[in-house]
Amino acid sequence: MALSMAEMSVIWLRVAAALYSLGLLHSILMLVRRREQLFRVALGAFALGSVFHFVSIVDEGILSNRCPISNTYETLSMCAFLVAAVYLFIQWRYKMASLSAFIFPLVFVMSLMATLGNPVGAWSNPVVRSVWLTVHIVLVLLGFAALVVTAVASLLYLFQERELKSKKPRKFYYRLPALGALDDLISKSMGIGFVLMTLAVIAASTWAFIEHKTAWIGEPNVAISFFTWGTYLVLVFLRTTAGWRGRKAAIMTVAVLGFSALTWVAHSRLGILLLRQ
Repeated sequence: MALSMAEMSVIWLRVAAALYSLGLLHSILMLVRRREQLFRVALGAFALGSVFHFVSIVDEGILSNRCPISNTYETLSMCAFLVAAVYLFIQWRYKMASLSAFIFPLVFVMSLMATLGNPVGAWSNPVVRSVWLTVHIVLVLLGFAALVVTAVASLLYLFQERELKSKKPRKFYYRLPALGALDDLISKSMGIGFVLMTLAVIAASTWAFIEHKTAWIGEPNVAISFFTWGTYLVLVFLRTTAGWRGRKAAIMTVAVLGFSALTWVAHSRLGILLLRQ
């Protein structure tokens, strides 16, 4: 019976993560297309996911006869649920739909990480292992490329803004795209880069989970990836919700670019490992 309850707790958490993924999809569409057509569906799925999440936590608590926060995975699960609950209250009370661009991806990734606390078997096929690792590396590099475009466009935007304020723009100024075009490029490249980085984090955590079992969460490469993704999420939030533009956005973008460079260096070891196979 205890084993069955433990399995059910994990199943409820996985169902919750699957429902939270609709919120992630909404955030992606909002960033890329700037539309919120999926918000009501995503919010409903998010609320239902929080119910399953609560059931998972209660099951785990009854099974262990304690508050389920004794390890990293349980703590992540509890934290994700509390963030979800607080957001649902804020949305009900204040109707702050714009926060979903930040909250939905955060809760999904945290709950996904929480589901990876139960060991699974090894790779069934070495080819699948190599392909999965290759996909992760390609996603990271594409995300990094999109972030470089965002950073360059942000710096050009900042330069144009400075030239306009000087009232005596230099000749180079007239060869640059218009501010509106640069702003649109920044938004689109940032959205695409965030999507790629999110998919890369999902692929990385899954690969590391199968490769290193439950010890995957202590891997430095994984920690750097999540930290970089977190800074990217903050950048997206500040631009889409707080309306950051100009100097602040440029500085933040360059900072995230630096973190992404660290991620790329940290993952270079994985690329070498792949080439040796």
